Amino acid sequence: MARSVRLVPALLASLLALTGCGGGVHGTPGGSGVRDPFFPKAGNGGYDVSHYGLRLAYDPDAHHLTGTATLTARATQDLSAFNLDLLGLEVEKVTVGDETARFNRAGQELTVRPREDVDRDETFRVTVRYSGAPGTVTDPDGSLEGWLRTADGVLALGEPTGSMTWFPGNHHPSDKAAYDLTVTVPQGLRAVSNGELRAETTARGRTTFVWHSSEPMASYLATLAIGRFDIGRSRAGGALPVYTAVDPAEAAASRPVLGRIPEVLRWAQGWFGPYPFSSAGAIVDHAPDLGYALETQTRPVFPGAPDTTLLVHELAHQWYGDSVSPGSWRDMWLNEGFATYAEWLWEEEHGGRSAQETFDALYSGDYFATAEAGEAVWAFPPADPPSAARISDPPVYWRGAMVLHKVRQTVGDEEFRRILRGWAAEYRHGNATTADFTAYVEKRAPGEDFKAIWDDWLYGEGRPKRA
Repeated sequence: MARSVRLVPALLASLLALTGCGGGVHGTPGGSGVRDPFFPKAGNGGYDVSHYGLRLAYDPDAHHLTGTATLTARATQDLSAFNLDLLGLEVEKVTVGDETARFNRAGQELTVRPREDVDRDETFRVTVRYSGAPGTVTDPDGSLEGWLRTADGVLALGEPTGSMTWFPGNHHPSDKAAYDLTVTVPQGLRAVSNGELRAETTARGRTTFVWHSSEPMASYLATLAIGRFDIGRSRAGGALPVYTAVDPAEAAASRPVLGRIPEVLRWAQGWFGPYPFSSAGAIVDHAPDLGYALETQTRPVFPGAPDTTLLVHELAHQWYGDSVSPGSWRDMWLNEGFATYAEWLWEEEHGGRSAQETFDALYSGDYFATAEAGEAVWAFPPADPPSAARISDPPVYWRGAMVLHKVRQTVGDEEFRRILRGWAAEYRHGNATTADFTAYVEKRAPGEDFKAIWDDWLYGEGRPKRA
């Protein structure tokens, strides 16, 4: 004979709240990754973030960060729990809506269990309060990212996964969001980020900077530079604000090149269409062992004074990589092949060799100083890197650009320009895959046969035969 048990109402309500069953159990946990082919734990399933509100305070001398991150998101399924990517740092409190939520940590995964299930299509807000000493991430290819300390502050870079070292989020390029970033630092230092500077106030020996990015941004493109900078402000096209921040040691060498940002943007719009963001600029800063530039949205980062070719490359990324972001990290050539081909177009129109001459030199191996470097271009197909360690290798850049040149040869210059502009417009502020690109090209030029280009140049092994 079964015995019945009576629970007093207060105890029953408490148990239901703890188990998240007050409205009935109907949700399931969101995924702990989006199954990216190279970074399977990056990102999370079950929701889409629309906005990050980050309030940070950093003391470089103590190397201590205090942060509150508020994410506004929409559930794509009924959720009993969901994950955020956060590496290191101590989580002090998590709330969902106005209710304290339970959470636990496992590696880069912060699992949040709200008191009540979140319904599919419901917009919800999660706030994470955290602190600690942010760290760095060593990529599979050996490069460093994350919270990179400098002589007078920090430089935060995120490609492909480093942003999780300084704020919790859905850290995969397939989930893009708007950002508001408020940063407090010791007086005398500056905090520079993406978008537009909305406010700067100083009180009691601390300065607070407020940055706003209204256009969607993948988290790997978010940046924060804290330190002493020479600040430049100008306009491109009479209206677009251009904000540059340069380490004083690099100011003299950087000024002539960064002064060409309006000129480069004007030229790029002729090829790629309207500039996709509401501000532009650059950051030049030193971080130990930082051997690369990065196309951080609206404000690319350079490890030293750039030359014009590198500036063209990173500004071209504002269209290809930043506005049109890769669907997965396997699609990296859609970033780098396009930016590399922008270099070829610039050189062709500014007194250098033509894109055809560059293509021919790469094909023959004469482009590089050594035969080994020349052969590296053919190590694998640009659309199919063999591992996460290879997504920034020469085939992704150089052979990716060669694919675009083959398309240009096939359709002619005017149609090629329309393809570049149309591709940027079709997927503006969104994501795209290699399959999306090939389908788009075929739709724009239905009378042409692109099979050999896709089979031999985009997906084929080794050096293709010249047609």
